[in-house]
Amino acid sequence: MDSACSRFGLNGLNFFLAAIQTGFGPFVAVWLTRQHWDETDIGLALSIGTGVALLAQLPAGILVDSWAHTRALATTALLMLAGAAVIFAMPATLPSIWFAEILHAVASAVMIPVIAAMTLASCGHAAFSQRLGMNARYASIGNAVAGGMLGVVAYYSSEAMVFWTSALLVLPALAMVYLLRLGAARAPPPPPFEQTTETDAQGVSPWQIFREPALHAFAMCALLFHLANAAMLPLALNGLALRTTETDFAVSASIVLPQAIMALFAPWAGALAQRIGRRPVLLVGFAVLPARALLFSTAPDATLLVLYQALDGVSATVFGLMMPLIAADLTRRTGYLNLAIGSIGLAAGLGATLSTTVAGLVSDYAGPEFAFFGLAGAGVAALVLVFVAMPETRPGGARGSSVPLVAV
Repeated sequence: MDSACSRFGLNGLNFFLAAIQTGFGPFVAVWLTRQHWDETDIGLALSIGTGVALLAQLPAGILVDSWAHTRALATTALLMLAGAAVIFAMPATLPSIWFAEILHAVASAVMIPVIAAMTLASCGHAAFSQRLGMNARYASIGNAVAGGMLGVVAYYSSEAMVFWTSALLVLPALAMVYLLRLGAARAPPPPPFEQTTETDAQGVSPWQIFREPALHAFAMCALLFHLANAAMLPLALNGLALRTTETDFAVSASIVLPQAIMALFAPWAGALAQRIGRRPVLLVGFAVLPARALLFSTAPDATLLVLYQALDGVSATVFGLMMPLIAADLTRRTGYLNLAIGSIGLAAGLGATLSTTVAGLVSDYAGPEFAFFGLAGAGVAALVLVFVAMPETRPGGARGSSVPLVAV
């Protein structure tokens, strides 16, 4: 019964956390556009959030690795998300929006390794890939349900009510946290590293993981992926908002459709990554990214924009699965999974920060078409880097024979 209760709690936590995060997505850009913020100010506000997330990644990973009380960490982070949502619901000023972005960024940086720690503790390495697929399925369903619900709220009430609703969704998320058994909420301690001379009194040094070349290769892939991806949908929706007042459908549908695809695709992708390896799945997910940017550059109407955004269901599923999965592959002997996740998240946050800032500036001064061409170029660079530099990391797979073609 306890195990079933814990699985239900983990599924529910993924569902409600994703639902909460939906309110902080494209609704923010539309809300600020409605209040007459220009592209540069919106990009700066988003970049403040991603910049703080950038700084919080490594501390968050170390905190979750070193402190067993993940339930308390999850509770604190969820309450911070509620506070950020309430601030967003108020009249937008530069200081208030910046502070809300900071709260949201720190809380999100903590929740990513907390979920990973809970998941690995509950299923172990052998089933981690499949369980990540289930996490992604419930998160996608949560995003899709919330996207539809929040779209209705925005249409019949106001964008401000979107954020009040997001704050209320924290309550069931907290209930899911307390359904988890305490033991299932703790990540296993890192095991001693075999034949290492750079250990501390407790065992392996946390920084030992940075001797793994594949970790640096994947971090660079993550940076380029988010450089291409982070600004893409906000930029497309901002352009649509300038061309038409009927954006509520597009905002909602651009969330719901990709999440529906993710809900169907994620468990299969997790099983496929376990069967054929991580690298082929990565290549497919990264190839979709530049294609989507080029399609957005055509200034599509609301219906086409939503159809093009459906491609995000593929790329987001692949990256969302691969970040914790590859981190777990590379830290099986050393432990410190969450430090590895934090280091990859650090690279991803840097890419996202550059993406929203640079794309906003390019769009303001050269036009959105040039901004999308630049995002497509970053996507192509990410795909090439996966092909030439990323080895296979699946334990027992062909990692030894998949040597990177360039030094990292």
